[in-house]
Amino acid sequence: MNMLARILGPKSKYDKSLPYTYEARIRIFDGEEEYHSCFADTICGLVDYLKQRGIKPEDVQIIEVYQQGELPIDARLFTTPDYRWLFKPDLCRSFEEHYKGHIQQNSCSFKDRSCAGSGPW
Repeated sequence: MNMLARILGPKSKYDKSLPYTYEARIRIFDGEEEYHSCFADTICGLVDYLKQRGIKPEDVQIIEVYQQGELPIDARLFTTPDYRWLFKPDLCRSFEEHYKGHIQQNSCSFKDRSCAGSGPW
């Protein structure tokens, strides 16, 4: 990675048609509004991070964070029909229509981003 790329970050983060990052909100107590947040620059990175920490899909809401706002992601995009996490390459195929033109069989607009997750665990 050259010096300019290190300073400015991944080029794909400047594409306003793509989320800047992803946030997983895990409710701390049922019926309460407080939650823990985990983050990753890719959906695959966030799903991996959550799975490694034993967090189940039904316990989380995943949000796309854009430069201009945020949108919740339909859980059917990142889970199997029996509500288990999807992983690459199935996760990629699931998001092909959602990010039309950004994810194809052999390429992905998110490839310049880190897949590392972060959060309270």
